[in-house]
Amino acid sequence: MDTVHKFKATVEDASTRLDIFLSAKLPELTRSRIKTLLEEGRAEVGGKTAKAGQKLKGAEEVTISVPEPEEGTVAPEDILLDVLYEDNDVVVVNKPFDMAVHPGAGRSTGTLVNALLGMKKPLAPTGGPLRPGIVHRLDKDTTGVLVAARNDKSYHSLVGQFKDRRTSRKYLALVWGCMKTDKGTIDIAIGRDSVHRKMISTKARVKREAITKYKVLKTFPLISLLEIKLETGRTHQIRVHLAEVKHPVVGDQVYGRRAVPPALPKAAADRLKGIKRQMLHAATLGFTHPSTGEWMEFSAPPPPDMAGLIAALEETPDDK
Repeated sequence: MDTVHKFKATVEDASTRLDIFLSAKLPELTRSRIKTLLEEGRAEVGGKTAKAGQKLKGAEEVTISVPEPEEGTVAPEDILLDVLYEDNDVVVVNKPFDMAVHPGAGRSTGTLVNALLGMKKPLAPTGGPLRPGIVHRLDKDTTGVLVAARNDKSYHSLVGQFKDRRTSRKYLALVWGCMKTDKGTIDIAIGRDSVHRKMISTKARVKREAITKYKVLKTFPLISLLEIKLETGRTHQIRVHLAEVKHPVVGDQVYGRRAVPPALPKAAADRLKGIKRQMLHAATLGFTHPSTGEWMEFSAPPPPDMAGLIAALEETPDDK
């Protein structure tokens, strides 16, 4: 049985492509999934079948019919996970680095979904055959707290909480340089780069609101430790925003690749030689439990590589 979603376009939506409009309204669906549904003729604007590139005029009714998800095709794998909490509705884990959240782009094994299925407990099928239970993501090399849904009720509840900004997310990031202020907000819209499609850019043709708040926790020679709070949850948001303000995340090979400065203290420089990923960690996640209505919050300490770099930096006196 199909699920029919109905939306009312507003004046602000005028000139917006249909596929972009639907992506904003249905964040639980990937852009490629929406494209496929549109190609199958499952969307209508004003009662008429519409294509992906059709631009809205504003005030139309937009409907899209989404079929029930197919049976899952991801193979369970016996991969040890750091489980912070689990019950019949949700499972909260501390994701390690070098682990993608779900299969894709030729990657079918070794993902968090494979590992969660290996626990021999159900995941909500609503996320799709390759993403059962997945309501939010962390980059492959970003570590930290992530929640997945075990049933459809939990899935829709959590997706709604993330969409409506009713969750609490705090990250730790080591960045290059000293921030101009001890705390601040980066409010710069971002979107998929029109040339390098795997990258996100502040100069993209189509952009969405992105808001990142930061607070300086410690300042070391050439590097700062920040606490990051997300108001929105766009792909690569923290990394793109910090690179845009000239303080890229240490170790970021995509948005802020930098050689180790000669002036960096030796202990920290030695630690950095073995680090090939961004020093970004999802430290805390809070959400309302889908069944009990209780506010729950989970935290995880930085992984050994990040903790070791922080320790090495702390051993060096600040010359300021």
